[in-house]
Amino acid sequence: MSAIDLLAISPLLLLAATAVIVMLVAAFGRRSGVTAVLTLAGLAGAFLTLPVVWPEVPRQVTPLLVVDGYAVFYLGLLLVTSFVVTIQGYSYLQAAASDANAFYILLLLATLGTAVLVTSSHFASFFLGLETLSISLYGLIAYTRTQKERVEAGLKYLILAGTTAAFLLFGMALIYAELGTMQLTEIGSEIAAVPRSLIFVFGVGLLLVGIAFKLALVPFHLWTPDVYQGAPAPVTGFVATVSKGGMFVLLLRYFSEWGLLADGRISGLFTIIAIASMLVGNLLAVRQDNVKRILAYSSIAHLGYLLIPFVALNDQTMQAAAFYLVAYFLTTLCAFGVVALLSEPQAEREDLQDYAGLFWQRPYLSLIFMLALLSLAGLPPLAGLVGKIYLVSAGLSSQLWWLLAALVLGSVIGVYYYMRVIVVMVRRVEIESETAVAPLYQTPGGLVLVILALLLVALGLYPTPLIALITAVIPSLA
Repeated sequence: MSAIDLLAISPLLLLAATAVIVMLVAAFGRRSGVTAVLTLAGLAGAFLTLPVVWPEVPRQVTPLLVVDGYAVFYLGLLLVTSFVVTIQGYSYLQAAASDANAFYILLLLATLGTAVLVTSSHFASFFLGLETLSISLYGLIAYTRTQKERVEAGLKYLILAGTTAAFLLFGMALIYAELGTMQLTEIGSEIAAVPRSLIFVFGVGLLLVGIAFKLALVPFHLWTPDVYQGAPAPVTGFVATVSKGGMFVLLLRYFSEWGLLADGRISGLFTIIAIASMLVGNLLAVRQDNVKRILAYSSIAHLGYLLIPFVALNDQTMQAAAFYLVAYFLTTLCAFGVVALLSEPQAEREDLQDYAGLFWQRPYLSLIFMLALLSLAGLPPLAGLVGKIYLVSAGLSSQLWWLLAALVLGSVIGVYYYMRVIVVMVRRVEIESETAVAPLYQTPGGLVLVILALLLVALGLYPTPLIALITAVIPSLA
């Protein structure tokens, strides 16, 4: 491996080194504030290496990893998101009596696993990145382990993720048995050169089951509301963004380079999954009285929306998917950030009635939550609307009428349950006693929420700079 190869993967190396340093510091001194600062420094340092990496891309670093514009853009998005989750986690865990050092170590390792997924060009790196992410999530979801609902959520994810890993490995084994390679580009060449046998189709199907579980697509979505409800609020935000985003980025890269979506049967299967995810996710959200479960079912629907440009696979696919992911990340971090700021590790405010009259108690915080919900609903003038416009544009270019009809219907249903939460917040209730709270800008978690809310509005009103960045950085797969 050359020096340029090491430079190309320097964000991953820096993440790994930061995890080791934080682990050593935590072993010698139990000061979570220090480990939080080191974690933030490592994530910021990894992000700052991306402009240095950019002149060297695209570059194949061993058969396992590819660093190109596509990977660099999503690495930046994932690192920024993990930076935000770290700040939200610090504010959340300050009230916990237990040691919080393990939280930051696990968060760094989960981010590293997702970074490997984003740069993966081989089944071996795919599985190693996925397992690094999954094993870290087992601990994060069950954090802190003194609470029954945390442990229950962690065990559910552990059992189901372990089963999913078996599907993935069997699928990879069948594809390797048929094609004799596990390298991404070589698989694409073999697929184009030889007919697709039943063994290969079965292998791809098993692979799809594993990926669909991680993305919580219907019918592999049943774990999502329970895990979202049981996990700490900052971890739930991480699962909904970094974990799912990394898997979607990998799915888009693999299936677009393999050219499988040109097969009407495979694109038809994804169409059915997308429509089911949009409708089932939104319809089940209507019945919920728990805010985290509402957001869980909402995330199922939004991943269904993201499959529209994936199935379309036209000149607008990369632009639409990238912009929608950015808008979805911002909005989801806003929503779960509000839940985290209102909650404590021992007592989360997740029931809908816990938000009754919030507007009259915490007007600025409730306004941020309203902006997040309205952006998820796709209403102006917020980033979520622009993201959905791009999805519709990509769908129209490929005449995906059924998917677009499901998007419109699902969005209408979504407006209902998002507005339901807003109505509860603005409803006047009798307040027994008011507790003095610091202004948002005086707490790290609150300041981050203010910045995220401003970005939601800014991208809704003026999305041109982000669109220009996406077009400049990832044109090769468009």
